[in-house]
Amino acid sequence: MILHPTRAAALAAAAALLALTPGLATAKTAHPPAPRVITNKVVAPFNLALHDSRLYVADGGTATVSRVKSDGSLVTVAQGPAGGDVAGLDVSRDGRYLAYSSTEHPAEEVNANGAVTVLGPHHSSRKIDVAGYEAAANPDKINQYGVSNPSACVRDALTAMGAPVSYTGAVDSHPYSLAAYGHRSWLLADAGGNDLLSISRRGKVSTVAVLPAQPAVATAEAVAALKLPACVVGVTYRFEPVPTDVEVGHDGYLYVTTLAGGPAEFGPRSSVYRVNPRNGHLKLLITGLAGATNLALGRDGEIYVAEFYAGKVAVIRHGKVASRIDLPGVVSVESSHGRLLAGTFAGGPDQPGTIVEIRHGRVERH
Repeated sequence: MILHPTRAAALAAAAALLALTPGLATAKTAHPPAPRVITNKVVAPFNLALHDSRLYVADGGTATVSRVKSDGSLVTVAQGPAGGDVAGLDVSRDGRYLAYSSTEHPAEEVNANGAVTVLGPHHSSRKIDVAGYEAAANPDKINQYGVSNPSACVRDALTAMGAPVSYTGAVDSHPYSLAAYGHRSWLLADAGGNDLLSISRRGKVSTVAVLPAQPAVATAEAVAALKLPACVVGVTYRFEPVPTDVEVGHDGYLYVTTLAGGPAEFGPRSSVYRVNPRNGHLKLLITGLAGATNLALGRDGEIYVAEFYAGKVAVIRHGKVASRIDLPGVVSVESSHGRLLAGTFAGGPDQPGTIVEIRHGRVERH
């Protein structure tokens, strides 16, 4: 019942998850022409970073961090661990430092050896042990997941399908998205740890906020689709939040997306939270999104969210989805100085991964 947005899982699920998820018909959908492709040399562009005229991509399919040249070719900046995964990256405000997140083992393995590496001037490099912090602190141990006071029937049903019945946050780390913060500090959304972390310029890790459990009620339709007994209908299961991105707003608050663990039969349940960085207080801005894997902040208060399961970019204004832009395979979005870019998954030999540009709510033509 726990879903991590890992490289292997996402690659396997990409083709199947591009169909429209129920519950997305309330907002207008833009049907743009063929996009202006900045590059089609990527496989799984989990995160993008723009600094001045330079574009960087963290590619989970190749476990690399690359700079995208004007002709669409890639220059490798960093190579992730063999057999591992690279997920997040960002560039410091002065452009002198670049940080990326990685795991040293396949990311679907629980408690993989996750780290953040900061590259700086004169080929300097510092590696921060995020998994070590998770093992020592386990911030989401305060969260209660699963079902409270389950009946014997419910307990047996969950056990039979391999779902944990009731548990607190376990030691688990998958460092996913990064954001530069202040002077050479960084914020990290840890999808395995279910928390938002801060990394100081000296490499000290601390907890900013723990994302809350995501309760979902088992409907009759979901229970039937999962072939569970009738006693599960109406039961509330508290899933893990799985934070996937963090951005720093112009207002000083932090904005975080959650993927929300659990099977697709429970419907679209991803959310966007606003976090006060001073005290970790959270406010739920919107929920009901279909696989929120990334977000970007517009200049006029818009929030753009990559809805991977729906193959769309949601445009959120005033706490509501104002419109959606069709972009099958979208997994990442990035905004800077009025530019909005998006990364899409490779769907096979005839559908390479891409980075495209979106303007005025439309994907640009060639």
